[in-house]
Amino acid sequence: MQELAGSFGDLGTFLPLVVSVCQKSHLDIGAVFVCAGALNIATGLLFRQPIPVQPMKALAAVAITEGMGLGGLVAAGIFMGVILVLLAGSGLVDRVSQWVPRWVVRGIQLGVGAKLALEGGKYIWQLPAIGWDSWLTAILLGAGVVGVVSRRQPALLYVFVLGFVLLYLGRPETYAGVSLSLPAFTFHWPAGSDWLDGLVRGTVPQLPLTLLNSVVAVCALSAEYFPRHPISPRRMAMSVGMMNLLTVPIGVMPMCHGAGGLAGQYHFGARTGGSVVMLGAVKIAAGLAFGSAILGLLAAYPRAILGIMLIGAGFALAWVARDARRPAQLLVVLATAASCIVFSTAIGFVVGCATAGMLALMGKVADQQTGCNDRADARDPADRG
Repeated sequence: MQELAGSFGDLGTFLPLVVSVCQKSHLDIGAVFVCAGALNIATGLLFRQPIPVQPMKALAAVAITEGMGLGGLVAAGIFMGVILVLLAGSGLVDRVSQWVPRWVVRGIQLGVGAKLALEGGKYIWQLPAIGWDSWLTAILLGAGVVGVVSRRQPALLYVFVLGFVLLYLGRPETYAGVSLSLPAFTFHWPAGSDWLDGLVRGTVPQLPLTLLNSVVAVCALSAEYFPRHPISPRRMAMSVGMMNLLTVPIGVMPMCHGAGGLAGQYHFGARTGGSVVMLGAVKIAAGLAFGSAILGLLAAYPRAILGIMLIGAGFALAWVARDARRPAQLLVVLATAASCIVFSTAIGFVVGCATAGMLALMGKVADQQTGCNDRADARDPADRG
């Protein structure tokens, strides 16, 4: 049960983005759930770790806020798949990961974790003070997850199920539109102008985020959590590239892995690939049983609970940066994290590398290697450099 409960630690990111993109781009959410579930199962069997399957955040943001059409979204996903497969196949992605300083990776993890926690806080801040979906609900359930329910119990699973109970009590009419229906898989291929739109507005802003958070940072976190079985950046990039080439043309939004999702799932109890295999089976069952009918249900799901999930995942990801203890290390981490929060992950990466480079020239930071390749001493990286 703990493995299944841990697998739900990623849903705070997954559900809001999937629901919003499906509403804006008219994707069939049943088909998205089935394919995302299949990718969860394949990922769990391939890596044997709770590696998540998440929507690509920059692409999702463009689709939601800028109204990118379905053709552009598909084109961007195909471009991402091709680029990542080429980087993985040529081995260039391993060289990129070796060039990234360890403390820049820690800064990215701290910055992305803080952004997730802030997003969760924003969900809760926008709610009323009292009600079935309110500040009070978030405070009580958050306290239950942290202090009341034993860590040996699947707290998050209970809370997630409780969310549907609260939804029924608060908005019972939402369930009236839920019925059994099959998902609709539709082949999509971009038109001429969609390719340029997808490349410029989708692939260009998403590629740095994917390389840094979905490849470099998630590999570093895997080495932190599972030092005996770290995952190479080449395998991770190939996984992201192939799953987009296989699923995006049949009506699925572009997907990736992510350090925040891994941190959330691990924090709530997931320790093996079996956790995401079980989650994948749940997604497939929901998609096959309800098809597009679940869109309204998930769109109304309590934001108080999604906020708790995001805050938990954010803190879990940010916490790994605690091994930066020396002043120079802290400077790199904080400069990177602050730039990620204020601007973007890509700018945070540039600022972090520039800071680390200047300090290295001054002889202040001896360890410039990324956590992805620190196999032997991933448990105590602060003792190095």
